[in-house]
Amino acid sequence: MAENAKDIIGVSGKASFTPFIPSSAKLPEITIKAVILGVILAVILAGANAYLGLFAGMTVSASIPAAVISMGLLKMFKNSNILENNIVQTCASAGESLAAGVIFTLPAMIMLGAWSEFNFLDTALIAGFGGILGVLFTVPLRRALIVEKPLQFPEGIACAEVLKTGEHGGKGVKFVVWAAAFSALFKFSQTGLRLIAETVEGAKYLFGKNVIAYFGTNLSPALIGVGYIVGLNIAILVFLGGIINWLVAIPILLLVQGGAPAGVTATVYANQLWSEQTRYLGVGAMVIGGLWALIKMRGSVFSGITSGLAAYKDIKNNGLHDRLDHDMSMKWVLIIILFSIIPLYFLYHFLVGSFGMSLTMALIMVVAGFLFSAVSGYMTGLVGSSNNPISGVTIATILFASLLILFLFGNTHSASAAAAIMIGAVVACATAIAGDNLHDLKTGYLVGATPWKQQVMLIVGTVVSAIVIAPVLNLLLKAYGIGPVSAAHPQSLTAPQATLMAAVAKGVFEGGLPWLMVGIGMVLSVFIIIYDQWLEKRGSDFRAPILAVAVGIYLPLELSVPIFLGGIISALIKRKVKSKKLDPELNETKELEQRGMLISSGLITGEALVGIFMAIPIVISGKADVAAFLGVHDFTIPGIILILMLLYAIYKFSIPKKDFINK
Repeated sequence: MAENAKDIIGVSGKASFTPFIPSSAKLPEITIKAVILGVILAVILAGANAYLGLFAGMTVSASIPAAVISMGLLKMFKNSNILENNIVQTCASAGESLAAGVIFTLPAMIMLGAWSEFNFLDTALIAGFGGILGVLFTVPLRRALIVEKPLQFPEGIACAEVLKTGEHGGKGVKFVVWAAAFSALFKFSQTGLRLIAETVEGAKYLFGKNVIAYFGTNLSPALIGVGYIVGLNIAILVFLGGIINWLVAIPILLLVQGGAPAGVTATVYANQLWSEQTRYLGVGAMVIGGLWALIKMRGSVFSGITSGLAAYKDIKNNGLHDRLDHDMSMKWVLIIILFSIIPLYFLYHFLVGSFGMSLTMALIMVVAGFLFSAVSGYMTGLVGSSNNPISGVTIATILFASLLILFLFGNTHSASAAAAIMIGAVVACATAIAGDNLHDLKTGYLVGATPWKQQVMLIVGTVVSAIVIAPVLNLLLKAYGIGPVSAAHPQSLTAPQATLMAAVAKGVFEGGLPWLMVGIGMVLSVFIIIYDQWLEKRGSDFRAPILAVAVGIYLPLELSVPIFLGGIISALIKRKVKSKKLDPELNETKELEQRGMLISSGLITGEALVGIFMAIPIVISGKADVAAFLGVHDFTIPGIILILMLLYAIYKFSIPKKDFINK
């Protein structure tokens, strides 16, 4: 059986484990069939997620679905192995990641009037080189966050479990299959048949209309799986962030404002206050949290870079000793980074026509790209790539870039807001790739892949996706429109994140940004950091990393609730298993410890697969309810009952039974 849970989820120090494929093995990884399949999946996932992100404001993590699809297709060949499967999912996931970075930012150029369409060359350069920078930044970060100080990386662990169970066909496969089947049917009943609601929420005015009491939850099996994998500590912090925003900040804000306007329901107004005001608490918290993470991580990042240089020097002088520690050459990493900056600088210069502003933009892009790639990698290592706060770090970048441009060059340039967006677009692509692909590298670390081969395939997937993204976006722009719904475009894709980016950039130069909320978020983050340092000095098992709380503040509350529920189930199961005092060396005990992980992996897999494949008929038909053959109902009670049954099933299948204990 695979390594135990403690070995899989390291939170401090270097985890001790044996990779699934040992370093002495010489299995083929980058093969012709793996490259072709990876490229095809990267293109499909980039297009599907571009639409979903513009339409629904979110994308789905593609590593696990790509691994499942790859396993199914490669089984048709006589010779295939787990490392080929890993290469396919590594390449394919780059398409989904890059799409997120692009659609969260570049549509803002349309909304600002700087672009009338998505120019192929401009879009490809921003997406391609931004994504490549993200890949290159993960080279030293792989050592810092995965080897030197390993984090959880939930989807990376889940993907590794899917690959391993599929490879040896063990009895744990049934837990993945059953969970995936349930999650897929559940998701299809939501986004396809439209029988079950995706979100349950409600709010009520109290004391006249002076206070709002709000609560909501997303009915998502995948988010429960994420909560299970990250564990109770992080799940509590994410949920706490949501509580701070929705049950503290919003009621206080309404009270200060003197009540709600007439004719607006409590639920609608609560969401409006979050979107326009209190969401920026999370932005402020992320800015300070990101800087603090960089301060705390400076040793790990520095050691990662120096160990990478040392490994390169050792390989050059003495030859390769361990393929599992063989990253891309740091020399070539630096060369490609410098090469990537040049075309982006000229693109900036073409936009603003100023040497000084263009150079400033390029410098901000490189520094912010690396720093926020580290932040994104750290955050997703805590709470999963599905909750990669690309929006938050991009807002912080655009905010900083806008203020710096305003300070250095004034408010006289007509393209200032667009310049800030273009900086943010490169950083968004870099952080999206870095955050998601560190999960791929975590998967490779667990299964025994060669790092430099994964890094090469990440670049391949990024370049291919960058080439196809502009035509896809132009197709959607011409078919539906992008931005607010209008008479000319009644089915316009609203692009919520890009709308927010445009509002931030425009707000700096024209006014209207909620600076008070940003400042309060910064102050709040300082207190949380102090509290976490106090916990550290006490030697407490419970910790309070600020970025986990900041993610919770920034996310809608309904996303935090299922993560919290998954964390609770994980803690209950661990306590139950521990209370039985089973022999940790027994294979049966190790199997028990893996059941919840396998079930969680299946839940993530099933929902993600349906989320991706449902994009195809939606894009073709242009209808969100294309598969709602029985009409749109969005029932809530059946969904709640099924989620409760799922939580009970995870617990029931993951605790020791009497016959297990008596063995």
